[in-house]
Amino acid sequence: MSPLSTASSPARLESRSRANRLAASKALFFAAAGLSFALSVWLWFSGDRERGLFVGLWVPSILAAGGLLLTGGRHE
Repeated sequence: MSPLSTASSPARLESRSRANRLAASKALFFAAAGLSFALSVWLWFSGDRERGLFVGLWVPSILAAGGLLLTGGRHE
């Protein structure tokens, strides 16, 4: 087997790079939603229920924004 046949093509490398960026973006949105959820729970149980509810509303908003931005507005 020649060394050239085992090398990755530029298109394949670009595809992997795009997949890595997508995975990192997804992780960032999930981390932001998770932190928002944790902050909401902490606020709720520390007695500041109104702020806990407000911050809890961020979670679906963050996830929806992530879904919209990561799909680029295209329908698949």
